[in-house]
Amino acid sequence: MTNDSLHPSGLDSSVIQWVAKSIQSSDFNVIQLAGDASARRYYRIIENDTTWVLMHWEPFHETEYPFISVQRHFKECGVQVPEIKAIGAKEGLLLLEDLGDLTVERKYWENSNPETSRHFYEATIDEILKIHDKATYFKTNSTALTTKFDTAKFMWEMNYAKEHLLQGLLKVQFDEKLTKELDQAFLSFCSLLDNEPKVICHRDYHSRNVMIKRDKVFVIDFQDARLGPVQYDLVSLFKDSYVDIPDSYADQLMNYYLDQSLTKKNKNFSRENFNTVYEIQSLQRCFKACGSFASFMSMRKDKRYLKYLAPTLRRVMKSLLNFPEYKILQSILIDSGALEKNYESMP
Repeated sequence: MTNDSLHPSGLDSSVIQWVAKSIQSSDFNVIQLAGDASARRYYRIIENDTTWVLMHWEPFHETEYPFISVQRHFKECGVQVPEIKAIGAKEGLLLLEDLGDLTVERKYWENSNPETSRHFYEATIDEILKIHDKATYFKTNSTALTTKFDTAKFMWEMNYAKEHLLQGLLKVQFDEKLTKELDQAFLSFCSLLDNEPKVICHRDYHSRNVMIKRDKVFVIDFQDARLGPVQYDLVSLFKDSYVDIPDSYADQLMNYYLDQSLTKKNKNFSRENFNTVYEIQSLQRCFKACGSFASFMSMRKDKRYLKYLAPTLRRVMKSLLNFPEYKILQSILIDSGALEKNYESMP
């Protein structure tokens, strides 16, 4: 195979040679896969009836690379993650097991009845239980145990959303008084979340990051795993921007999680307090997601995620109704017309 034949994929000859050496064959094809929200690029490597996924990013140190560290950690704890076929640290390459193209999101939307996806959502919860209840207490040097959500990290996410959504997309003008009031609200709920007991959080545990292969679910995109509140991943899954899970269905799934979780087995467990923290985490996590969607547009002119802004903002507003002490954010969103805008038509 020549490099010229792969020009549309953007791979140069050194990468082609690395792949050939890794799979011990020069007779293969390359198909670029649709990118996600990150700067990483993905390709499907096809050799006869065998396929792999090539992840191409920047060079890294194998012993310090979060993807490898967390993959090994999770695998040891029985979490279904893709196998690593080959590592090219100097080239910024990983050759991974190909899990196909079927996500839990796609399975959910295949039928109008959410019940058809229940088996896969319960399997998805089974995997996050392994992460929360087993991987958290597994003795290892994984990066998932050495990084965490703290007040500073939560605040960074809030200010990122403020910059790209409020100031960038919505053109909100901040004077000294408004800035101080919003900062105080951010600091209040970010500190509350930081004070919660911490488990390992996947950090982006939604329907696009769980693949289905041969009726088994596999967890992907786990490189940013870190310690944080147990509610973080549950908000990501049950208040997913990519699927519209009915509240009644989400409640059933939450009960499925809690019935098996160590969280509920804690003698100090209070469902009322758990639900309060869940809504605070929903406020923080969904507002952060809105900031990310806005940033893709402002930084990369990527409009694909704008359609998720309005429904995710509605989730933010719904959570805010529980916390009048944070009404400043509610007022800003209302006054800016954030919920009425047609984001997809923005130039």
